[in-house]
Amino acid sequence: MATHAGIDLGTSGVKTVLIDHSGAVIADAQAPLSVQRPHPGWSEQDPGAWWDAAAGTLDALARDHPAAMAALAGIGLSGQMHGATLLGADHRVLRPCILWNDGRSAAEAAALERVADFHGIGANLVMPGFTAPKLAWVRAHEPEIFAATRLVLLPKDWLRLCLTGEAVSDMSDAAGTLWLDVAGRRWSPALLAACGLSDAEMPRLVEGTAASGTLLPALCARWGIAGRPVVAGGGGDNAASACAVGAVRPGEGFLSLGTSGVIFVATAACRPNVAGAVHMFCHAVPGTWHQMAVILSAADSLSWLAEVTGQAPDRLTALAEAAPETDALFLPYLSGERTPHNDAGARGAFVGLDRAADAGILARAVLTGVAFALADGADALRAAGTAIGPLYALGGGARSPFWLQRIADATGITLRVAEGAALGGALGAARLGQCAAGATVGAAMTPPAVAHEIMPDAAATARLAPARARFRRLYPALRDALA
Repeated sequence: MATHAGIDLGTSGVKTVLIDHSGAVIADAQAPLSVQRPHPGWSEQDPGAWWDAAAGTLDALARDHPAAMAALAGIGLSGQMHGATLLGADHRVLRPCILWNDGRSAAEAAALERVADFHGIGANLVMPGFTAPKLAWVRAHEPEIFAATRLVLLPKDWLRLCLTGEAVSDMSDAAGTLWLDVAGRRWSPALLAACGLSDAEMPRLVEGTAASGTLLPALCARWGIAGRPVVAGGGGDNAASACAVGAVRPGEGFLSLGTSGVIFVATAACRPNVAGAVHMFCHAVPGTWHQMAVILSAADSLSWLAEVTGQAPDRLTALAEAAPETDALFLPYLSGERTPHNDAGARGAFVGLDRAADAGILARAVLTGVAFALADGADALRAAGTAIGPLYALGGGARSPFWLQRIADATGITLRVAEGAALGGALGAARLGQCAAGATVGAAMTPPAVAHEIMPDAAATARLAPARARFRRLYPALRDALA
């Protein structure tokens, strides 16, 4: 029986999952990645490290599960979005990839807003995290690199080049470049021209469920694969995670508590809300789109607090649950913010501390601040006409029942916790690989069983309301104070 693999290239690591013909997980393998921050607000990675990590996970699966790898028929890709991987004429990487959470291009983003219809054609605000302003920054500050650039790839698509020799992207990931006509699902000559580019520097586009190429013979031999597996178009990390929980029909979605925080809802049409800094992208399945509210520092806020206090994140969530409610508030804008503020210069803050503040009170403020930021995002989605039904809770932060309850209370959203391993984008990528090898979306994209639901508590929502009102006043006050 055929097997399928999904490779998820994240910011902190690569995860690869192997599934059988029925979609059940056979095994997974992981490899860590590091981020380089050469200047404040910058965030970069070496694409060579991506390949070493991805190939290492496949080496491990081939070693431990040779029969399953021999039967591999399809591979899907998922990856961190927006990264600018610049290649020369010989496909040589010209500089480290500028990542999604890099804020250096704020000035270029503001300038691009004035020169092309990014809001209409691109369906999104021009945010520094997106790919287009990164290329505008390179054009202005590293002109020799820009002049040598012959191909711009997103992170997962660089892995595809290594796997197949083909330069291809899918609609969901390409929508996050700001060069895609999101409604038309094609590159926009006008948006590319605004950055001094054309479709000659862009990869070919396919749907996430379609074939983009086949695995190179040398790699088939390396991993003991009997045939030539097809490699699917794949998807951006969030679209692939939606495939993992079967959120491929309008109104379905998830809430992710990873490094960033995401509320994802599938839609039947391209319906932007630029004023609310809502992300409007193509889905990884044909004929479908999705809206996202994104905050940049969700579980990363807890990781930061863990680093400065010397306490493990799980210990901090336990201390937070035991701590009393106080006036302490936290703005989780450690790397700037997207929805709803679109402000790369936004910064985090503790407010309302007194001498009694300890690690538990700080942790409770952090978890609550992230919940309030997600509530701002939920409000922006609702303002775009999106009805938010029950959402699957994903990501490392979803291990904390207390944090999920606080988010449910702050947002008014019912959260579903799935049974089984939380393989997220890697599992969704494997399902896309399954589709490229011949399966239908309906057969491959099934929702997981629900272990339990966390429903909003009306009394708790009422108790949090005054603190949330103060939270909403703090961002403009801090922005004006630092201007």
